[in-house]
Amino acid sequence: MPNRFALGKEELLSRRQVLKFGLAGAGVIGAVTALQALNQQQVIVRVPPLPPSDAPNSGTGVNPMMVLRDFDYGTVKREKGRTIREFRIVAGTSTIQLNSAVAFNTWTFNDRIPGPTLRAKQGDRVRVLFLNQGGHSHSMHFHGIHPAEVDGVRPVRHGAAAIYEFDAEPYGVHLYHCHTEPVTRHIGKGLYGMFIIDPPNGRPPADEMVLIMAGYDVNEDKRNEFYAFNGQPDYYMQHPIPIYQNQLIRLYVLNMIEFDAAATFHLHANFFRVYRTGRTLKSSEETDVVTMGTAERHILEFAYKYPGKYMFHPHQDAIADAGCMGLFEVIGQA
Repeated sequence: MPNRFALGKEELLSRRQVLKFGLAGAGVIGAVTALQALNQQQVIVRVPPLPPSDAPNSGTGVNPMMVLRDFDYGTVKREKGRTIREFRIVAGTSTIQLNSAVAFNTWTFNDRIPGPTLRAKQGDRVRVLFLNQGGHSHSMHFHGIHPAEVDGVRPVRHGAAAIYEFDAEPYGVHLYHCHTEPVTRHIGKGLYGMFIIDPPNGRPPADEMVLIMAGYDVNEDKRNEFYAFNGQPDYYMQHPIPIYQNQLIRLYVLNMIEFDAAATFHLHANFFRVYRTGRTLKSSEETDVVTMGTAERHILEFAYKYPGKYMFHPHQDAIADAGCMGLFEVIGQA
């Protein structure tokens, strides 16, 4: 898209400032803080253990089972009576194996696709320290409400850094992505992630997961040859997601597929409640198929009545058959 926006004034950092924030050469992975551990303790849900093969693997930078329930609450600070959530994001490069024959050079946030799922509460102050080590100019553009100065449309050159700081508003399911031209290519190479702002009083306890649909245009013909949930084609077909019978599941679902106007999300043998853009505390509808345009996202809630394996996928067979398909394995209560 044409770069017709008035550029903001994201603060470009000197090397001294970068060192101050500890970004330079840090190989920063999403910060998991003591507060996150506290939050996890407060959530009254049972999460089935994952098989050993699903342990995080930093060799590829992509592990969809790790991405599924990994929420980055940032490093929490108190400044002038306010809660500050500080996130450190490094743009880089990596290679992933899309199938046994095709490898794809990617651009990454914190060495993963999608980037870390950033999470805050409405009213928190969000501070993102961004260091670009990706070999090209990149940026971070957040959806939500914030001043023009931190809208993230200004490219940050390789080796430079920037700070994006704004209030977390409104609550809902949002996203972030690189907004450097051509935006479609930067997103298609992997520079996107989810940004969740929780409502002030939270939501009922549930087994919460993130599913982000995306495509890979490996021959740059402006068509996707592969599709995936959470970065890796067909991963959840080979590694079904274990969940417990009769337990509330909350999916944060985002469509980041470029080149296709829309995609649907369909759940087998069940219905789900839809909270559009996560902007309500009361569902707007109940269905088993929802249509989402690019960058559209919703919260979907459901529970399975019967044990067994159940598919989920877009109801466009061409997208599902090219890798965007998975299974929930419902485990009976002991």
